[in-house]
Amino acid sequence: MNTFSFRSLGLGLALAGSLALAGCGQDAAPQSTFVLLDGSSQTTQSLQGKVTLVNFWATSCTTCVAEMPEIVATYDKFKGKGYETVAVAMQYDPPSYVVNFAETRKLPFKVAIDNTGAVAQAWGDVKLTPTTFVVNKKGEIVKRYVGAPNFDELHKLIEKLLVEA
Repeated sequence: MNTFSFRSLGLGLALAGSLALAGCGQDAAPQSTFVLLDGSSQTTQSLQGKVTLVNFWATSCTTCVAEMPEIVATYDKFKGKGYETVAVAMQYDPPSYVVNFAETRKLPFKVAIDNTGAVAQAWGDVKLTPTTFVVNKKGEIVKRYVGAPNFDELHKLIEKLLVEA
């Protein structure tokens, strides 16, 4: 009986060790297809090789609307250096509101509408807006912000990721 207990304990410790190691690396960005306002689509796979900001937002979200000028400024600062932004409007956001917002504010980056909710589901069942992910050139999520990011910190992270291979 003691032998069984020690084996169980050893198996339990080995399992706990493997679970602890599972969280050590970056998670790959989920395979998603973003349907853009112009009707075209873009996949997460096509963004590999670029540092990408994926921002889940809604026109009815006051924090989202308030942070959008900073997201535009961030895009403008880094766009020529291998940086991309995809703003994903939530499923409940009326498409006409999203189009109007993007046009009146002249959003310079890709804007997608998550009509079915599948993109938000794939990215960890995003429910709260804004939720923003930073993805490195290898397609790995390196940071997740719920709420508005600290943009000074975000810019430092983007600069660091842009120089990585």
